[in-house]
Amino acid sequence: MKDYIERIENCAAFLTDFFGTVPSTAIILGSGLGNLANELTDVKSIAYGEIPGFPVSSVEGHSGILSCGKLDGSPVLVMQGRFHFYEGYDMKTVTFPVRVMSRTGVKHLFLSNAAGGMNPDFSVGDIMVITDHINLFPEHPLRGKNLDMFGTRFPDMGEAYSARLTEKAFAIADEAGIRLQRGVYVGSQGPTYETPAEYRYFRIIGGDAVGMSTVPEVIVARHCGMEVFALSVITDLGLEGVVNKCSHEEVQRAAAAAEPRMSHIIKRLAAYCCRN
Repeated sequence: MKDYIERIENCAAFLTDFFGTVPSTAIILGSGLGNLANELTDVKSIAYGEIPGFPVSSVEGHSGILSCGKLDGSPVLVMQGRFHFYEGYDMKTVTFPVRVMSRTGVKHLFLSNAAGGMNPDFSVGDIMVITDHINLFPEHPLRGKNLDMFGTRFPDMGEAYSARLTEKAFAIADEAGIRLQRGVYVGSQGPTYETPAEYRYFRIIGGDAVGMSTVPEVIVARHCGMEVFALSVITDLGLEGVVNKCSHEEVQRAAAAAEPRMSHIIKRLAAYCCRN
């Protein structure tokens, strides 16, 4: 544990030195959604492999670049590519970047992902604001000795996703004529896509969409006291009698089609966080 904390501190110090002042808002971009980073101005970037102690993503469509710049004038830190439990990383490695962000002064964390929809009101291409989650990962990211420097042993998860930012996102979407859904995200291990029976099960227990990421990062972000906002792009459906065959390429295409709408919301929300 001492070595893990030292890695976090050394990495945070390296990034603070590399970027200068690290913004208080960070964005973790998911599958097929990395183009938002191309809109940054006054940008400085570094590959994960060049950051001491940082893991390296192995998933197609995840660039593995950390950038600091301005998004429509708002300073942000952007992670292009995340780390997944299914890649073989343990949870401390999966959530390592969030710990580092906390030590650099990040207060607001935005996340995006691609997800399969179980809610019959959803369609492929919809954007869902995550209002809650169900954690079905086999390992909890806070398992083990508590890191008291970050947060309490038993963090409250009654509002894992910021109600303030959720309502602001819906106001932004209404103003722009963007249709948003809201719902519960089920986090599962992967890497297989779900069977029809699994989709039915996730729906029965209260899920609206399912994916293989986000939940561990959110838990650790809340442990660190960050305010969290997250979006899912519904890239495939697992409805009764309408289960679609799914591939990573199809997920990327559906996510890319939704990207302009998602980008608008994230840009406006980043500006809101800068002012508030």
